Amino acid sequence: MVPEHLMEIVRKAKTIAVVGASPREGRPSLRIYRFLKKRGYRVFPVNPNYPSVDGDPTYPSLLAIEEDVEVVDVFRRKDQVIPIVEDAIKKGVKLIWMQEGVVNPQATRLAEEAGIPVVMDRCIYKELMAL
Repeated sequence: MVPEHLMEIVRKAKTIAVVGASPREGRPSLRIYRFLKKRGYRVFPVNPNYPSVDGDPTYPSLLAIEEDVEVVDVFRRKDQVIPIVEDAIKKGVKLIWMQEGVVNPQATRLAEEAGIPVVMDRCIYKELMAL
């Protein structure tokens, strides 16, 4: 279970970037992207490989998003997480969330040293539904 103070950050957030969002039906990142939009979040799809996700234009990286981002939800392989965390630090996000199966202690340490808490190997959908 995710600590309450971290879930509070998610609940209060207005903006979430989904890194690795895919437009392909059946992909967990697309289901969660849509779920977050329905919950009222402003969601930014980050994926340089697609022009859009669910009709929304994608961004090639977190740093390409001109607006503030409060939470970063990561759907990338564990070996690709460190550059995402580095960009999240530059962006000044409030929380980094690594989805189930995304485990990178080095990236977590990097974020926490910069004062950004991390949720690792958990599903944001499941945690929000449990509230």
